[in-house]
Amino acid sequence: MERSSERVLTTHVGSLARPHDLLEVMREKEHGRPYDPARFTEMVTEAVRDVVRRQAEAGLDVVTDGEQGKVSFLTYVKERLAGFDQVEGETLLPPSWQREIDDFPEYYHSYMSKYSSAVAPMKVMVCTGPVAYTGQAALATDIANLRAALDATPGPVEAFLPSTSPSGFGRNDYYSSEQDYLAAVAEAMREEYLAIVESGFLLQVDDPWLIEILTDDGRSDPADRRRRAQEHVEALNHALRGIPEDRIRLHTCYGLNHGPRLNDIPLADVVPVMLRINAGAYSFEVANPRHQHEWRIWADVPLAEGKILLPGLLGHATNYVEHPELIADGICQYASLVGRENVIASADCGFSSRASFAPEVHPTVVWAKFAALAEGAAIATKRLWS
Repeated sequence: MERSSERVLTTHVGSLARPHDLLEVMREKEHGRPYDPARFTEMVTEAVRDVVRRQAEAGLDVVTDGEQGKVSFLTYVKERLAGFDQVEGETLLPPSWQREIDDFPEYYHSYMSKYSSAVAPMKVMVCTGPVAYTGQAALATDIANLRAALDATPGPVEAFLPSTSPSGFGRNDYYSSEQDYLAAVAEAMREEYLAIVESGFLLQVDDPWLIEILTDDGRSDPADRRRRAQEHVEALNHALRGIPEDRIRLHTCYGLNHGPRLNDIPLADVVPVMLRINAGAYSFEVANPRHQHEWRIWADVPLAEGKILLPGLLGHATNYVEHPELIADGICQYASLVGRENVIASADCGFSSRASFAPEVHPTVVWAKFAALAEGAAIATKRLWS
C-alpha cells in the first residue's frame, strides 16, 4: 500500500453514482424483467472507464471502479453467494435506525420516501442452505474492467476494489448457531478477498456493521454487544488470514442514515475494536459534524507501526463542497498525532452506496468535492513537507 511519503495522498471510499442509462437497465435486471445482458456488461465497462478517468482528473491518487456494476455495496453478494434467498416484501433496515426513527418520526417519514429512487429495495437475504462463493465470473469482470480503465488513464498511484464484510446482509435459517453461520459466510467471502489481492489491487473491506453491532439499539446489553463485536472481528480476521495487512483497507462508518444521528456511538468506543481487525489502513467518518471533534482521540490511542489512517474529510450526506483550507487543517490535525506519512485524505463514506436515480449528493457535486480534497492535500503537503 502506497504511503504519503513525499506528499499527502488522496482517495475515497468507493461507490459513485451510476449513469442513468445504466440504472435503467440495472432496474430491469433487478426486477427480473427482460434486459440485454451483453449491453449491460458493455455499459458497466464504459461506466468504470469514465469514473476512473474522472477520479484521476479530479486529482485522486488511489482510485476504484465506483462499484458501477453493483446494485449496492452490500446486497451485490446475492449474486455471488449460494445458500441465500431474498425475502419479498421485507427490506433491510439496520436495528439502530429504530431509535432515530422514534426520536424524529416526521423527518424519517419524509426521508424514507427517498428510497423509492433506488433501482431496487435492499431486501433481506435469508440463509437457507450451505453457503458457498459462486461469484468468480462476476468478480473477474470487476477486475478486468478496473484494469482496463487504469490502462487507459494516467495519473492514479494505486487502485482498490471494495468487498463487503461477512456480517449484516442475511438472516440465518440454516446453520445451528450464529457463530457457525458467520464462519461459513466469512470463509465464502475469503475467496473474493483473495482474488482481489491476487489481482494486484488493494482490498477494501466495507464494514459498517462493526459500528452497528456496537451501537445501543435499546434492546441489547453492552456485554452482549461487545461479545458479538468480538465474534465479528474474529470471523473477519479468519477470512483475511494470510493476506498481507498492507494490502487491506478497512472501512467502517455509521451507515446510510443521513439523518440527525443523535444516537451515534462515539468513535472512541469503536476504535479499540476496529484496530483489532488485521488491516493496514482504517477508514472512518470525520466530516460528519457529529464526529468532527473526534480527531482528539488519536492523542491517546497508539497507532501501530506501519498502519495508516484514512480520515473522511468529505461529507457523504451534504452537497456543500468542503473548503480546501479546512481539508488541509484536518489533514494536519491527524498528521500531528500519527505522523504525516500515516495519513491519506479520504471521504466519510460512498457517494452512492445504492444504485439510485437520486443519490443524496448530486454527482456533479461529488467531482467538485474530490477536486477540493486534492487541493486541500496539496496545501497540507506544503505545510508538512516545507
